Amino acid sequence: MRSDPAEFEFVAPPSLQAALTLLSTQPKAWLPIAGGTDVMVQFGAGTLAARKLLSIWNLPELRRIDILPDHVEIGAGSTYSDLREHEVVGREFPLLVRAASWTGGVANQNRGTIGGNIVNASPAGDSLPALLAYDSDLILVSVRGERRIAYCDFHKGYKQMDLAADELLRAVCLPRRFSSYFSYTRKVGARRAQAISKVCIAALGRVEEKTLAGAIHMSMEDARIAVGSVAPTPIRLTETERVLNGKRIDESLVILARKAAVAEIRPISDIRSTASYRAAVVGNLVGEFLRMIGEAGSTVSRALARWNGLPPGEAENELLPCFGSRAWARAMVGRRPVASEAELLAIADESWRGLATQDWEEAFRSHPRIGESGEPRREGTSPTPNIAARSVMWSAKEQSSVASVDDGVKLALADANLEYEKRFGRIFIVCATGKSAAEILANLRKRLQNDEGTELREAAEQQRQITQIRLKKWLME
Repeated sequence: MRSDPAEFEFVAPPSLQAALTLLSTQPKAWLPIAGGTDVMVQFGAGTLAARKLLSIWNLPELRRIDILPDHVEIGAGSTYSDLREHEVVGREFPLLVRAASWTGGVANQNRGTIGGNIVNASPAGDSLPALLAYDSDLILVSVRGERRIAYCDFHKGYKQMDLAADELLRAVCLPRRFSSYFSYTRKVGARRAQAISKVCIAALGRVEEKTLAGAIHMSMEDARIAVGSVAPTPIRLTETERVLNGKRIDESLVILARKAAVAEIRPISDIRSTASYRAAVVGNLVGEFLRMIGEAGSTVSRALARWNGLPPGEAENELLPCFGSRAWARAMVGRRPVASEAELLAIADESWRGLATQDWEEAFRSHPRIGESGEPRREGTSPTPNIAARSVMWSAKEQSSVASVDDGVKLALADANLEYEKRFGRIFIVCATGKSAAEILANLRKRLQNDEGTELREAAEQQRQITQIRLKKWLME
């Protein structure tokens, strides 16, 4: 039976403090809602028990994403679209962004919020295993003040949370220390999106190369595995992680890990799946994660070992497609031998910070214009001969979203490119990976407002991001 709208009271306070004040005066009377995606389902089905609805949608205090030196603070009112479109979140927390892409269709992603996914407390919530794997914290707020708790302690049981009746979830904090980890995530359901998962997994792993009896092998040094839809709450597989850590990644470890994972979960049979199916899938996914990370780690190890042994000139040329500056490539070669991807990426950033302005500009000249990734460089530039083919190929892939847009957008990009070059005397540099043509155009127009010093630093930062992405590609080729 459908609900009658006349039965409900709906208020939308103008600020977070006003919302908290209302909750403090009537702590159990009001149901806070943001995007309302879950509430509307219940309303349509006639099962919405709450009659007093407190809208916290679009409160500016809850829609911020703050980038701090050691962590990223994501406002609880940030939508899945906000997460998918944010540069730093996309680069440093791919598990979370991937989960955001699975959560319903575009309309739901534009309305659904990360805070709503957390406090809805469904064991099948798509983003929740990623938050566990990333060791996130939650900031809870009331008129009494704020408190910060580990997300792993938030869910006490099915639909039970460490959240007082007068509290709101203000933000999610994710530590910025997982850039060197391999990541893996899968959702198993009737469809990838717009379907509740039968099983979902988010996993991170840091590996090291070790020598045993004269043979080189990959060892798991820090495994972090979280799963949903297999227990009353999303859970970390801590016993499985203990089995993995410090061990050589081989088929015998895969067998042990699968058994440990199945022993840790408590799946049920319901309308979506059976307990035995869920258990089998969890074992298979853990095995797939291990095989993937073992293969990727071996590939990285072989690439670095080969590069460490090259003559200096050849080693410089290997890296130039990643950052077209001879001074940078020379600094990188001077730091050999490099033992791991994490060390390589850290050295790349250190070398970038030590460059002079003319070295950054040399790197800028190695790129084609945005929207012209397949064309040769223009006059007035001096690309390094050895880097042209690979750099153009990578640029074409990074700008793939631009290639398929209509002529109107391409013309607008071309006009904005020329305006940028006239103003700053160089081509526009942006990390285009994962960005739509419209996002790139908006970014270009915004940066046209910068002064010369600000824009040089922004272009250099974009080049740094491109370099990190390309170094990872280079290691896997």
